[in-house]
Amino acid sequence: MQGFGGRSKPQANLITLAQLKNGQSSTVVEIQGGRRMTDRLNALGIIPGKKITKTSAMLMRGPVTVEVDRVEVAIGFGMASRVVVRPDQAP
Repeated sequence: MQGFGGRSKPQANLITLAQLKNGQSSTVVEIQGGRRMTDRLNALGIIPGKKITKTSAMLMRGPVTVEVDRVEVAIGFGMASRVVVRPDQAP
């Protein structure tokens, strides 16, 4: 991510959706993909600034299920690996 003046802006605690633990909530920060992938994720409600919760993931790079606006959607591991999120802090 680029900050003002082209300098790299440090982003603490950012991970991908694939790295998020099951049951953990987070906020979408960025989608690192092309227009088609971004459009597909936007159609599912996965957009920057949105709160999402990872509900489950299959072993061996299988689909990742997330809850967005009280609706569960499944996306492939590759897509989940390109969604950058900021995990919510535990209370």
